[in-house]
Amino acid sequence: VQLQASGGGLVKAGGSLRLSCATSRAATRRTITNNGLGWFRQPPGKEREIVAATDWRGVSTNYADSVKGRFTISRDNAKGTVYLQMNSLKPEDTAVYYCAVSRYSGTTSAREDYQYWGQGTMVTVSS
Repeated sequence: VQLQASGGGLVKAGGSLRLSCATSRAATRRTITNNGLGWFRQPPGKEREIVAATDWRGVSTNYADSVKGRFTISRDNAKGTVYLQMNSLKPEDTAVYYCAVSRYSGTTSAREDYQYWGQGTMVTVSS
């Protein structure tokens, strides 16, 4: 399963970015459609952590406490794409952001529940 994440970049504190993650392969798109999806991030020198997750329908969502009220995860199953809208960005949001496909249809924040990973996109927030 090949996932392509995009949308990262350099932004000033208080700004916004929208990350996207998709696949161009039909077989992979079917897998994505039936499974939960998540966004993780890995700040420089730190462990990878959950940011947001959603179930296969995009109805149930979970967020890390640090991003609640600022980030929104959504998905478009027709396009096999998951999004992360990031508003009111802070310097501590600086990280490489990864999309991932869960083994399950429900919502999960556990890293070990994810089986496929995108290549990551860098987000840098300046103060």
